[in-house]
Amino acid sequence: MEQVMTWISENQELILSYTVKFIVAIIILIVGKIVANSVARIMGKGMEKRGTDKAVISFLGAIVRSVIFIAAVLMALSQVGVETTSFIAILGAAGLAIGLSLQGSLSNMASGVLIILFRPFRAGEYVDAGGVSGTVEEVNIFQTILKTPDNKVVFVPNAQITGQPITNYNREDTRRVDLLIGVSYDADLHKTKEVLENVLKAEDRLLKEPAWNIQVHALNSSSVDFIVRPWVNSTDYWPVYWDLMREIKIALDKNEIGIPYPQMDVHLHKQD
Repeated sequence: MEQVMTWISENQELILSYTVKFIVAIIILIVGKIVANSVARIMGKGMEKRGTDKAVISFLGAIVRSVIFIAAVLMALSQVGVETTSFIAILGAAGLAIGLSLQGSLSNMASGVLIILFRPFRAGEYVDAGGVSGTVEEVNIFQTILKTPDNKVVFVPNAQITGQPITNYNREDTRRVDLLIGVSYDADLHKTKEVLENVLKAEDRLLKEPAWNIQVHALNSSSVDFIVRPWVNSTDYWPVYWDLMREIKIALDKNEIGIPYPQMDVHLHKQD
């Protein structure tokens, strides 16, 4: 114990110096964290005022926070006497080794950059991406967050999104509603087309241009299939789809136009 006290008394200046450096390093880390969050927040507000997409704001904000905090860590290490030049070299070698073991994560990061650059979708748009359908909430460094119609939040890896086809349902202002209506072979085709046209004329949400199309599409084994293809605003797609299906069924029943269902005829032969 006396030796320890003697060593402390003989090295008070050294201990004080390292204590101060350690405290300063901690302060640098804390300030670096605060600055990183503040810069990202200020940058985000500025981009938001310019109408930048929220997905881009969240992605760039994450990168800015990471870069500033890494710089703060290097400054803190330098403050406590760690040779940052050697440390950066070691960090680079370690980064290479980690990169090889984390190829999937790096692939997700690269894919996130591609998503931001080429903008196949924006925050708030409804898409089918990476095998998941939902509204885009935000794009992070490694993953894209989607919210499904039943209010589930799905985190989809960015590489999974860029590696598969992406369907954006909201990029265009208008969409075509594709209905396939099957009627009986006994039905009057001209009357059937007239009934379908009357249903479309009664729907105010349909667009006049492009004009709708009603045609006999196929002669199937048990039905004559009509295609009914009106155009609507993208926001009206599903309400119009459901309402038309209901009104078409009601109109066909009212005009005694049969809608066939699969049937099987069984013939029995009696042997003497």
